[in-house]
Amino acid sequence: MKIRTGFEIAFESVAPTPMILALSLHPARMPDLLTPQTIRFDPWIPAVDYRDGYDNICTRIVTPPGLLTISADFTIQDSGAPDPYAPEARQIPVQDLPDETLLYLLGSRYCDTDKLSETAWSLFGGTEMGWGRVQAIVDYVHERIRFDYMSADATRTAWDGFTQRHGVCRDFAHLAVAFCRCMNIPARYCTGYLGDIGVPRSPDPMDFSAWFEVYLEGGWYTFDARHNTPRIGRILMARGRDATDVAITTNFGYAHLARFEVHTDEVA
Repeated sequence: MKIRTGFEIAFESVAPTPMILALSLHPARMPDLLTPQTIRFDPWIPAVDYRDGYDNICTRIVTPPGLLTISADFTIQDSGAPDPYAPEARQIPVQDLPDETLLYLLGSRYCDTDKLSETAWSLFGGTEMGWGRVQAIVDYVHERIRFDYMSADATRTAWDGFTQRHGVCRDFAHLAVAFCRCMNIPARYCTGYLGDIGVPRSPDPMDFSAWFEVYLEGGWYTFDARHNTPRIGRILMARGRDATDVAITTNFGYAHLARFEVHTDEVA
């Protein structure tokens, strides 16, 4: 299948403001592009790309005073297959995990495992290890948190999501990631495009989506605690420990968000 996707984001600044953007596709999806994924700036400004420590493509800019519009629009090929399902995937003992996965067992800015460890073991200690345990975590988080687009809070941690019981997709992902790490399962946060393809259209405004991946026997597997069902057309932009590492924009100064639009639709 073909998917047309992109965004238009505008910032208003009173002074030049350095920014880091994480708005490019992940290198793993670059071969699937059918049209160029070019980030455009209006007015034009210089921009420099680099790879961060998680192999995400980031862009450095300095916004000019006034209004700056950042946009992209492109078409990508997708298999049309739902997220892989592997219920036989076993949990790997910590001592046998690859070195590069160990980072994703540790607490991080939004995944405060120290506050959730005792709760995690009391809830999931008796579940089947491996895929079954991760699915039990996803089921619990899916029921625990009520999705509320208007309750988005950039400072909400996994513990806050657990106690407040409402949030947006990043809060579902943070709590599930934290629980997995508490149970010695490497888990990393992901962000990207996820349109309403193969499912009823959501009444909520289109936004970038958050999900997570866990490392089990056979590699990394995708889970989504907000939707709790395999989805079609997931387009990865960035991975990291939590939302800190994959923030769409990181501003070093004040820039008012004047417009934010995302589109993701299957091409007939």
